[in-house]
This record gives sequence, C-alpha cells and structure tokens, in this order.
Amino acid sequence: MSATIAQTAVVDPRAQIGEGVQIGHFCVIGPNVKLGDRTRVGDHVTLDGVTSIGCDNQIFPHVSIGTNPQDVSYRNTPTRVEIGDGNVFREQVTINRASEKEDGVTRVGDHNYLMTGTHIAHDCSIGSRIVLANNCMIGGHAHIADDVTIAGGAGVHQFVSIGTLSFVGAMTRILQDVPPFVIVDGADARPRCVNTVGLKRHDYTDDDIAVLTQAFRLLYRKRIGVEPARDQLFATGPIRPVLRHLFDCLDNSCLGRAGRGRDRRKKAA
Repeated sequence: MSATIAQTAVVDPRAQIGEGVQIGHFCVIGPNVKLGDRTRVGDHVTLDGVTSIGCDNQIFPHVSIGTNPQDVSYRNTPTRVEIGDGNVFREQVTINRASEKEDGVTRVGDHNYLMTGTHIAHDCSIGSRIVLANNCMIGGHAHIADDVTIAGGAGVHQFVSIGTLSFVGAMTRILQDVPPFVIVDGADARPRCVNTVGLKRHDYTDDDIAVLTQAFRLLYRKRIGVEPARDQLFATGPIRPVLRHLFDCLDNSCLGRAGRGRDRRKKAA
C-alpha cells in the first residue's frame, strides 16, 4: 500500500516514506527524515533534521520534531532524533535533535502518549509506555525510564533521571532524580508514597509492594539514611530485585551534583 500525501504537503524527494504512511496538508518533511510504515502525520507538521520515526505512530497537527536544539553552543552538526513504534504525539508537541555533548541522539521509545504542548529537549532519552500530560517540559539530557506517568504542567530539570513506574504529580518541579516505584509531588518534588496502583497494574507481587513500602518508610518517613536503610532491609532478606533496583538508583543519584546522578561532567553542562 503506497503512501498518501496531501497536495499541499512539501515532502523532500530524498525522505524515506514507508508503506501506508499518511501525510496531511501543509506538512514539511525534510530530506533526512525516515517515516515507518502506517505512520499518520496530521496537518501543519514539521519533521526536520536527521529524524527516524518508526511504524504505527500518530502525529497530530502542529507537531515539530527534529529541529535544532535550544542550545547556544550547537553548531549545526548532523545529530539525530530516533523514535520507536506506536507512539502518539498530540498537538504542538516539540522534540529537538541532540547536541554534540553526549552521543548525538534524542531518543523516544515505543507506545508512549505525549499530550498537547509537551516539550522533549535535546539529548533526552524517553523510554516506553510513558504518559506525559499536557504542557510537560523535559529539560535537556533528562532520562525517563519505562512506565512513568507525569501529570500536566510538570517541569523536569536538565540531567534528571526519573525511575521506572514512578508517578509525578501535576505542576511538580523536578530538580533531583526521582526514585523508581514512588509518587512525587510538590513545587519542589517530594516523595509521597509507593506507587501501589501502578505496581499492581504491572503485576508486581504483594511481597514486592510490601518490601518497597518498608523501604519508603525508612527512607522518607524515618529518614534514617540510605546506608542504614539498605543494611536493615538487606539483613532481613530475601533481597528482592525491586529493592536492589531502588537502592542502585539511589546510589547513582548520590554520585552526581544536586541529587542528579547524570550531572557529573562539567563539560556536559
């Protein structure tokens, strides 16, 4: 099945357009863009730069993907955007190509839902099955793990990591790494509780939830510290994988500046 391209769209002949792709009116598709099979592109969409978009994505009107990073040091090098399969990009989503400061790629995984006005900055790595609600702002070099939900209007500082199956409340300001499996909320984000609902929906066991709840109480209610909490929990065994993953993420966060584990290199700031 051949692609369907509106007469008013401007598609560079060098662009790679897959089978069954639909491109709406007044779109601009650059020469180094690759669109996977059955991807649907709404009206007034701009796809530019070295951009690869997988199969079965749905791109709503006024989305912009692959334009230059908002970084004054960028020198027009051919950095990239790589997007997986089955994503939904609602109106006015913007995703910038990478800078030269890491590996030169801004990544988005599979089956994500990015709502209206979401911004993904340069060098970000966005996992799979993530929901970003309206007007979320993801700063440069941020990493978001799989199965995360971020509610509307949240702002994520550059170099922040957000752990798997965490939930970020609306209008939250994320300045430090978010641990996996927890709910955070507030003008300056604070851990509120374990994301029990999310864990149950993803078939984690009652034992997993119980040990994470115990860890949360030691870390964020009693505040005994990471090492004493680890020693106490690991001594009572068995050491469940979710518990080890939680403490691995906390250890990584402590290695960086201001609670951001990836913020270690001055040259990357």
